[in-house]
Amino acid sequence: MQLGLGLDFTLGLGFSEQELLAREAAELGYAEIWTPEGTGLDSFQLCAMRWRASSEVVAGGLATGIAVSPVAYRTPMAFAMSAGTIGARTGGRFVLGIGSGALHRPEFRRSMGLRSGSTLAIMRDYLTTIRALLAGETVDYEGAALSVHGQSLAIHPAPRTAVYLGALGPQMLGLGGALADGICLNWCSAEQVAQARRIVDRAAGRAGRPPGSVPLVEYIRVSVDDDVEAARRALARATLGYALGPRNAVRDRRFAYRPHFERMGFRDELAELDARRDAGASDGELADAVSDALLLAVGYFGAAEGAADHVAALASGLDVALVRVVASRGGLGAVRAVMEACAPR
Repeated sequence: MQLGLGLDFTLGLGFSEQELLAREAAELGYAEIWTPEGTGLDSFQLCAMRWRASSEVVAGGLATGIAVSPVAYRTPMAFAMSAGTIGARTGGRFVLGIGSGALHRPEFRRSMGLRSGSTLAIMRDYLTTIRALLAGETVDYEGAALSVHGQSLAIHPAPRTAVYLGALGPQMLGLGGALADGICLNWCSAEQVAQARRIVDRAAGRAGRPPGSVPLVEYIRVSVDDDVEAARRALARATLGYALGPRNAVRDRRFAYRPHFERMGFRDELAELDARRDAGASDGELADAVSDALLLAVGYFGAAEGAADHVAALASGLDVALVRVVASRGGLGAVRAVMEACAPR
């Protein structure tokens, strides 16, 4: 298993700090450095910048990737152009992870001008067309959500950049097992990782791919502080943003992360937290109320000396475990505390 690092926009890092931490990650022995993507700074450019900085420390630079970029923000050709450029520049040390984002919300689809259709069908369309473009093919494709006709990527030779699929539920995991170069998991217990591996391997087998040939990558959130309550509160706020979802978002309780956490056995606890929120509880009060059991099932908070072993336990069955930094306070010190606590031994 490879150990990587995940740095995101919540850390408030400037460009020079991004470069500095990429070099430090390489010095600490991390093999990879990844980022998510939203509507802020372009994650392709962040990956290129981090790779270039890390290449000053280790030959070839750290492998880098995006987990995940929501497909609604780009066309298949735009994904292929950006991913292919970084893939060619880094000598193949870049992974594009794509995900559904907020496609399950009809109002989001309307705001982005997307056709109707199932989220699974949309992801199949994007996955199929992006991979074909990156393989150097001329694409003629008519799907449920989009069509691409007579298009090819003008990068020679073809960059053949890996495309991973963000997946949580059985159907999306099956799609990735059949068609993707890898799977990006998120917020999983060790048992959930094992279940994901079984589903992916079965789907890969049906598609004629060998078991274990589709790698699993996952962010594991870590907050480290001598003030354990500060670390706990930071991880709790990060976790509940996913596990509970937005207020009054009914579809988020059927799709997205809510059912994922319920499948891990936290249905009753989340229902209780919902009731507290509906009664007026603040985000801080909800963070104090969530159980340690839920938080430690998917991440780590606490003193530095316990972090590496807990991450290793949660990473069982993964091909790449990405230590996603959750800062307990502002400044680079909290980021470095996590990086140093979880660094490869």
